[in-house]
Amino acid sequence: MSKLGNLGARLYRGEVGYDFIGKRKIWYGISILITITAIVGLAVRGLNMGIEFSGGAVFTTPKTAVSATEAQHKAEAAAGGHQAMVQKLGGGALRIQISGLDTKQAVPVQEELAKDLNVPVKQVNTQLVGPSWGEQIANKAWLGLGIFMVLVVIYLAISFEWRMAIAALIALIHDLTITVGVYALVGFEVTPGTVIGLLTILGYSLYDTVVVFDSLKEAGKDITKQTRFTYSEIANRSINGTLVRSINTTIVALLPVAGLLFVGGGVLGAGMLNDISLALFVGLAAGAYSSIFIATPLVSDLKNSEPQMKALAKRVRAKRAAAAAKGASEEDPQDGVAVGTSGAAEGDDAAVVGPPAQSATRDRGRGRTSGKRR
Repeated sequence: MSKLGNLGARLYRGEVGYDFIGKRKIWYGISILITITAIVGLAVRGLNMGIEFSGGAVFTTPKTAVSATEAQHKAEAAAGGHQAMVQKLGGGALRIQISGLDTKQAVPVQEELAKDLNVPVKQVNTQLVGPSWGEQIANKAWLGLGIFMVLVVIYLAISFEWRMAIAALIALIHDLTITVGVYALVGFEVTPGTVIGLLTILGYSLYDTVVVFDSLKEAGKDITKQTRFTYSEIANRSINGTLVRSINTTIVALLPVAGLLFVGGGVLGAGMLNDISLALFVGLAAGAYSSIFIATPLVSDLKNSEPQMKALAKRVRAKRAAAAAKGASEEDPQDGVAVGTSGAAEGDDAAVVGPPAQSATRDRGRGRTSGKRR
């Protein structure tokens, strides 16, 4: 952990770093490929809408020795061909969802299931869900998502600038698209828990992005008054300076969610945990990725299109070229060692690259004994 802390400190001070901005086209290509895969999966397979959205009946049985696959066949046969989904709950119980059933059809299906699964009829709990309820949830979720997006854009535009607001919005859409695409590819059921998970990841997705943006805003003050760094380089330093923090917070957030997904949902068989935890797990990972590889590089691209930033980049290149030419002209042709002043740029941006040279007069008295000069 101490090594990681030292690495974080060196990244923050700019002593080491990775060129995220310079390789942004690679990250864009990876994101486009993942997004296209998610959209294709969504178009081909579609979302497995839960009973809350499609309407139907939910039967919860006590402990039974019948497997989930066998119970699915029996449930579809009892329902006259209606599609059924079976989930294994803790203690050997089953949760059977059958879409398209109404009140009159649910009672005989309940009796048939109790007979096939060899359990008492009274112990089979039946719940009916109308499709209008699910439609209301979906409409409210879309409304909440739209309001959230608008408020986020307004807030970021006021607190930072409109370029950062646009980049954050694109990153949010990127994260949501990937999460929904994973749901389509995996085939997990979309329930109200899924909607809760999707709305929750929006805040997590923005967290790392705002941290990087805040660092970039602070480092970018009066940027045009210096000629040491371009805007892209300052953006890259901001990413590197917050990189370890982003990794740590993401891992800490993913660990309990992974516990819900793989232990709570996989081992205990809790269906609602699967719905929430999968959305959170994918959304957190995608949000950490987009804040580093998508949002900040997009801000850099948008900012570099400004005339002021183009002029700054030109001045930085000219100064570095002049410093390099000056260093080459002062190089001793016999041994190739630079003499005189260093080749670093002069002015406010000059950096000390070594210990200052000692004056020759300071060494004149060395090696003499103390006392008056004879």
